[in-house]
This record gives sequence, C-alpha cells and structure tokens, in this order.
Amino acid sequence: MNIYVSNLSFDVKDEDLREFFTPYGEVTSAKIINDKFTGKSRGFGFVEMTDAAAASKAIQELNDATVDGRNIKVMEAKPKEDRPARSNSGGGFRNNGGGGYNKSRW
Repeated sequence: MNIYVSNLSFDVKDEDLREFFTPYGEVTSAKIINDKFTGKSRGFGFVEMTDAAAASKAIQELNDATVDGRNIKVMEAKPKEDRPARSNSGGGFRNNGGGGYNKSRW
C-alpha cells in the first residue's frame, strides 16, 4: 500500500520516514519529496508497505502524531488521476493580445 505523509518537518530525511513506519511492518520504500530547484524538502513524502493491514494500522496510529514538533498527516495515497485537475484560468497577467499590457504604449 502506498501512503502519503504530509506536514513533515523540513529536516526529516528518507531514512527518518522509513524509521517512523518500520515498527508497523516491512517498508519497501520511503521517499521525501524535494523541490526540484532548491533540493530542499517540500514537507511531504510517500511510504510503500507490502502488508495492507500493517499499512492501515500505521495510518491509524501515525495520523496526527507529533514528529519534530509538527502534527503529521498520514493517509492512503491516491493516484494522480483520482485528484481533481487544477485550473489555470484564474487571474494573473497574460499577454494574449486582448487589451493587456502593451509595451509600445510606454
């Protein structure tokens, strides 16, 4: 089972994440997600456990646990396609020829 863990301290490393879940069963992978530009933690990660019952117990017991002074959130990870799509139709500056900023007027 794939588990999503959020609200992690930015100091938590892959090995730390693995240690949090190891008492509940075999952890096949534990990965903190890092910012692709800075390389620093984004404060969340994923844990993969082979035994679904053990993973469910870990989710129940670790959700809202305090780790490094932060209450972490632990839940079953959902595939990307199960999440609603983000909309980019909000505000912001777009120069698409529709009366926006025109450099030649300045």
